[in-house]
Formats: sequence, C-alpha cells, structure tokens
Amino acid sequence: MEGLAMLGQLIGQLQDLLQLHGSPPPPPPPSHFRLLHPHLHPGDYHRRWCLHNIDDTPADDYYSLVMAAGKSGSCKMLEPFEPPGPPPSKKSRKGRNQEKLHGSTAIPEAEVMEQDIWKEFPEDLLEAVIARLPIASFFRFRSVCRKWNSLLESQSFSQRCAEIPQGNTWFYAFTHDNVDSGTMYYDPSMRKWHHPAYRPTKMIALPVASAGGLVCFLDIGHRKFYVCNPLTRSFKELPTGSVKVWSRIAVGMTLSGNSTTGGYKVMWVGRDGEYEVYDSVKNSWSRPGSMPSNIKVPLSLNFLSQAVSVDNTLCFMRSDPEGIVSYNMDTGVCKQFIIPAPLHLSDHSLAECKGRIMLVGLLTKNAATCACIWELQKMTLLWKEVDRMPNVWCLEFYGKHVRMTCSGNEGLLMLQMRSRQMNRLVTYNVMSREWLKVPGCVVPRGRKQQRVACCIAFNPCLTATA
Repeated sequence: MEGLAMLGQLIGQLQDLLQLHGSPPPPPPPSHFRLLHPHLHPGDYHRRWCLHNIDDTPADDYYSLVMAAGKSGSCKMLEPFEPPGPPPSKKSRKGRNQEKLHGSTAIPEAEVMEQDIWKEFPEDLLEAVIARLPIASFFRFRSVCRKWNSLLESQSFSQRCAEIPQGNTWFYAFTHDNVDSGTMYYDPSMRKWHHPAYRPTKMIALPVASAGGLVCFLDIGHRKFYVCNPLTRSFKELPTGSVKVWSRIAVGMTLSGNSTTGGYKVMWVGRDGEYEVYDSVKNSWSRPGSMPSNIKVPLSLNFLSQAVSVDNTLCFMRSDPEGIVSYNMDTGVCKQFIIPAPLHLSDHSLAECKGRIMLVGLLTKNAATCACIWELQKMTLLWKEVDRMPNVWCLEFYGKHVRMTCSGNEGLLMLQMRSRQMNRLVTYNVMSREWLKVPGCVVPRGRKQQRVACCIAFNPCLTATA
C-alpha cells in the first residue's frame, strides 16, 4: 500500500508539471482533414494530447507508463503497437522483373475483353485494322494464330493493303561479313535494323534495282536475274537473257501500273549500248530497238550510280560526256541529255524525289571533303546545289581519302562514307532536309559491328508478288 501511495503522489506531480510547462492542445484540424478521416470524433483530436483519468485506471497499468517516460526522458504519445514482421528478404533480379511485369500488365477486372463479344468482331474490319499496322508489327502479330499467319494469302486482305498508301522507305543491305549467309533491313522511321532468316537465293546475288516492294538481284557472274519480295518470300528466277557473263551492266526496274498486279519490267544496259527489257506479263526478254545514232557509244556508264525512275522513264548516269541517258519503258524512246557535272565532284549518284532528279556526290578541295545534294533544273539542264552535310560532320573527313556510295528512293537517301579509319552510314531526307546518323548494325547474338557492302532502297509492301 505504501508503494501505491508513492506511485499516486508521483503521478499527481507529473500532472501538475504537464499543466505548468506542457503545450496547449492544438486547434481543431482543417476541414479537408476531417473529410479524409470521417471516422474520428472531434473530441478525439484533444484526447490524443491529454492524459487519462488516473482515478479510473489501475495503478499497475500506469506504472509501466511512468517507467517508459522516465527512461526516454520525456512523456510522448504512445501510438498503437504492431508487432514487427520478419525482415525483408533480398529478391533476385529475375523476381523483381517479374513483379514489375505483372504490376505493369495488370488489367482491371472491368476492362478485360469478353470473348463472347470479340469473337463476333467483323472480319473485314479486323483486316482493315491489321493492314494499317507498321510492317515490323505485322510480322510479330502473325505468330498469334494460324488465321493471322495466313492473311498474306487472303485476296480481301491484299485489297485492303492496296487501298493504303505505301509506307516509309526501307533499305535492303548486305554486309562484308554475311554477304553469303544473310541480309539485313533498315527501317529509317524506327532507326532500327531487322535481321530476317530468309535469303532470296543460295547463290551470291547483289541487289541492283527495286520497284513496288520488289527487289531485283543479279548474281556476281551476271548470268541470272532474280526478283523477290524480301518480306513475304515471293520469289522468281527470270529467264536467261543475252547479257554477257561478267560484263558490266546498269539495271533499272519499273512497274507497268500502280502495283505489281499489272506487272513490272526490268532493263539492263551495257557499255556498248546494247540493252534488253524483261516483261513479267510475257515472262520474256526482248530487244525493242537500238540506241539512236546521236547517242555516243561506248556509253561510259557510271556503274556506281543506280538507275532512277521518273514517270515510267529510267534514267542512267553516264560520263564522257557528262549527262543522263533516259529510256521510256512505255514508248521505247531513248534520249541523251548533256549536263556538266559540278567542279571537284567525285563518287556521284542519281536520286529521285517526287519527279525531281537529284545528284548526290562528294566535293573535295585541298584536304576538305563534304557530301552535297544538287537538283536538276529542267529549264537550264544545270545542277543547283540545295543542301550539304553539316560542317561538324565534314570535319571528320578532313585529310582522309573518303569514298562514298549512295542509295535512295522517293526522297530518302542512305550515304555510306568509308575510309581506312572509318565507316559511316548517314540518311538524308530531301523534303525535310534532315541528316541523321544510322545506328551501328550488330547481328543477333553478336558483338561485332557489321560493315555494309551494298544496299538498295525499296518500299516495303505485303502484297507485292514476283
């Protein structure tokens, strides 16, 4: 009893001390706090700051309270106690990634698709949606089911694709390291390389021309021509023509209509002015005529420059004299245009953008080298410079012996700049006048960056057939 009396006296002194030196109760909380905690009574806010009535509480309970206050040096508000759980265990990286994946892909129960509704989705609407997918996404979605995988064989799906304007230009490329084992595609819109497992032929054949989603190949012995759609594996070996083995030729390709359904034509031109035209509708080569007498032979063709097509007319670059030789695939009329080249020009190639004929080449003066773009003025038949590579990039070529090759289609060009010390790929958009560096190409499961040996531009098309 004596101990209880001393405890009661101590508690009374503690209460007096708190009344003299303690802080007053805080003001009522703001209205937004009461909205967030509607379960609390207004008097509860003040009880959290006041001691309980010791007259109604057993002394043993308050003994533990006073001892805790004495050890800590101050009397603090005691919060509800929760027993500690087990210490967190360190999770593996795989486990953390799985948690992130499940957390990010969790779909609310109300948003889950109901199969009874989606299985009745109209087929024509589904094909219209899939036909508008990016090319790379379409080939990923083909693995969803057999029905989607067979869409390329559907006539209705082909019609849907034909109604949609052709997408961005891609580039079909070979590298020095895999020229006999595989190919690569570069998508400039995504700035990404794709590595298909398909090759058009087991022989070493290089891309020489393209039109309407098809690419024409010529084997290194110049004996065989092949035409294929690199995306769908539609493949055709053309009949043997009269081209001489190992002779240097320039090759061009055009469509007979708006798409490959109307057929296509392939033309080769030799140094001595001989040429042949292949018609896919007739599946045969023909010699429509011979070069006019006013065209000087030998042609001295620029074999580094690819032929360009403008309004179904193929244009080939020649030298001595500098100019262009054109051939209309519909009328069979061949013409020559004498166009002097800019001074200090080397490694030049033809390009085309919406009916405009462009010239791409290297300007080298003293030790400085720069890539420039010209446009042909139809009234004066002179080249007018319209753009050149940024000076900061050109500084990298200073004092180096640089060579360049160019491939392009519909205003998008890929320039390959190479020397002993470097190998650069750059794209140029004629309409936006934008220069972009192409990211390095690394084959799957490889680390070594590949060096592009040759490439050609083509319009990716799912419905083009050889």
